[in-house]
Amino acid sequence: QVQLVESGGGLVQPGGSLRLSCAASSTFSSINNMGWYRQAPGKHRDMVASMAWGGGTQYADSVKGRFTLVRDNAKNMLDLQMNDLKPEDTAVYYCYYDTPRREYWGQGTQVTVSA
Repeated sequence: QVQLVESGGGLVQPGGSLRLSCAASSTFSSINNMGWYRQAPGKHRDMVASMAWGGGTQYADSVKGRFTLVRDNAKNMLDLQMNDLKPEDTAVYYCYYDTPRREYWGQGTQVTVSA
């Protein structure tokens, strides 16, 4: 069973940058789409960035122009580059892969944006 492990979260000041990484323990045989979600305290888990296997990336309106999804197929890595971070970006961030059989989720990594 494939496992996803996220890293790169932490505390950053407003305007700063972080790069989240998601490492898959093995290669998926087939993927529908993949990306990152986030969940702030007391709120629903919302999509941040999503990439279809054939390409085509979608971003939440709140992060467009600031966040970039980066895929490295050779390393089974899916990174989220986050720039110009704002306090409202504070949340637990989860990477996911949606395959024909099931969805896979990481354990989450905390991102806190605060002065």
